[in-house]
Amino acid sequence: MKKTLVIAAVAALTAGTAFAQSSVTIYGRFNVTAENVNRGGLKVTELANNASRIGFRGVEDLGGGLKAGFVLEHGFNADTGTVGSSFWGRQSEVNLSGGFGMLRLGNFTSEAYFATADYISMHNHDTGNSEDKLYAYLGRNGNKIAYRTPELIKGMTIEGGVSLPEGGGRERSYDLAWNYAAGPLQLGAGYEKNGKAKQYAVRGLYELGAFVIGAYVQRDTDGNGVNIGDRTTYRLTGAYNFGANELHLNYGAAGKYSKVADSAAKQYTIAYNYNLSKRTKVYTYYTKVDNNKFIYGPTTTKDFSSIAFGVRHNF
Repeated sequence: MKKTLVIAAVAALTAGTAFAQSSVTIYGRFNVTAENVNRGGLKVTELANNASRIGFRGVEDLGGGLKAGFVLEHGFNADTGTVGSSFWGRQSEVNLSGGFGMLRLGNFTSEAYFATADYISMHNHDTGNSEDKLYAYLGRNGNKIAYRTPELIKGMTIEGGVSLPEGGGRERSYDLAWNYAAGPLQLGAGYEKNGKAKQYAVRGLYELGAFVIGAYVQRDTDGNGVNIGDRTTYRLTGAYNFGANELHLNYGAAGKYSKVADSAAKQYTIAYNYNLSKRTKVYTYYTKVDNNKFIYGPTTTKDFSSIAFGVRHNF
């Protein structure tokens, strides 16, 4: 009986130690807007989903500074309750990290995009109808291997990734990102190559008390199709935060593709956010895209505008 009690106590202590060294976090976001939308003259009132998701993030301490982790993230349409694309399409990765940096395997968003366009999208995290319509996103997220360095100097990291073709006539997709933060000044750069299409961009963001200003400049080749040439895109963003209030102004402009006439475009967004708590906010915005005669990615029409009211809750 004594031996049995000792064995049971040791097993309980061991299980407790293992449990303390690993953890799983459930997180997510509900983000829905009611909008009056004008798509090339076709007007409609609708509820729109703004990249709502639920995710699971886990980490296990393997000892000696080595950790194993995973992320599973599912995007869903909060306005209808339906599945958004494939079930774990937003992210599904396993990783190992330590003093050497981090090795990542699986399906995850381009770090070049996070280092540039997403980083300065302060109003609604580059989601929904007010997302950046002009940025050329070229990376493939799936079948991806990536490595992130530890801090090379204080505040600076580099990450590179490759998406394997795995047949199907695809080519390798390459992704490279650089990030640097020095107090209120935060800089970034990104590069992507997917077949013949490629893009590179630089970003800056500066925090000046209640004011935050950001910008990126991007140069892409064949970013919106096959053999349409080069163009330059830039975006300026600004925010003024006072108490629970946020005011946002965004302006973006894309030059014409060198092989496509009348393909220049502009986008304007003005927004007001009110934070009910650290996790919940209500907001309203007006966004407009002038496409001239060329259709840009997510807009699907030559001109687009929307007036919206939304609620966002993080958990």
